[in-house]
Amino acid sequence: MKKITINLAQNSYDINIGKDILKDAKQYLKLDRKVFILTDAGVPIEYSKTISQNSKDAIIFIAKQGERSKSIFTFTKVLKQMLAFGMTRADVLVAVGGGVAGDLGGFVASSYMRGIDYYQIPTTMLSQIDSSIGGKCAINFENTKNIVGSFYQPKGVLIDINTLKTLDSRHISSGLAESIKMSMIADENLFNKFETEAITIDNIEEIIYSSLLIKKNIVEQDEKETNLRKTLNFGHTLGHGIESDVGLNALTHGECVALGMLPMCSDDVRERLINLLKKFHLPTNYPYDLNKVLDFVMHDKKRQGDFIDTVFVGKIGSCEIKRYTFDEYKAMIKERLNLE
Repeated sequence: MKKITINLAQNSYDINIGKDILKDAKQYLKLDRKVFILTDAGVPIEYSKTISQNSKDAIIFIAKQGERSKSIFTFTKVLKQMLAFGMTRADVLVAVGGGVAGDLGGFVASSYMRGIDYYQIPTTMLSQIDSSIGGKCAINFENTKNIVGSFYQPKGVLIDINTLKTLDSRHISSGLAESIKMSMIADENLFNKFETEAITIDNIEEIIYSSLLIKKNIVEQDEKETNLRKTLNFGHTLGHGIESDVGLNALTHGECVALGMLPMCSDDVRERLINLLKKFHLPTNYPYDLNKVLDFVMHDKKRQGDFIDTVFVGKIGSCEIKRYTFDEYKAMIKERLNLE
């Protein structure tokens, strides 16, 4: 059992990490009130039922599986259910699942009655490593990833490692792509660990813990992404464009981030990254239309007028933010993405 505290003045909260701790949720989360549990159809229902059993008065809302549930339509549906359940500012939303439940749940919580408490219970590799902490929550709009959202911190995060046992190897690898990203920008030792060791359920808690410490350090210094936190977007500018191009379904988020990292590093780093992505069965080339991807990138939140800020890794364990004109960026991506 491990605990990490995210220190953000009045927005501070704890992340509790362990095995088989979901059944004791009320020891870590304040559930003696109305509890709106938001999950999706791809998440084993017993997780939500366990939270319900730990709660004073709970209802479970099950969204459709997949990124398309991060929509205005589903957002409205959830709000209607919360009103019907009689939710007040004193009550709490609990997001159970991966990035879809976490993003949607966080954004709903930030909007309902101008903000109510919410907890994150991430059950995927990706959400346990990354998306469940830091307070970024958003929905998709007009086929553009995470374009409508807010910064809104949870009141706590509960990570039960045993929930990963239901995932297939593809989704474990997809989550590890985010951890590889973090090692590339901030922790050479973690990157070396990925290169030299097998990652199994027995040592996955250490990987999650190390990744969360990296994000904790960055978020505490830059909660609203004014400077340092932008480095966590390594691979995401192009990655989000790829997600939008393939319809938010054909590739996982982690697979898109893996592809997004490849053009944005030095030749030496790129060679090591390609070998590592292959080790975890992540994609290393993009067989679709890059022009369509780059059209979606034009709407990226990191674009500043005719310029776009992107994260570049010249040496494992460190990074810098580079500014390109959009024409320069497009030319570089077309030149470097499929060089393997």
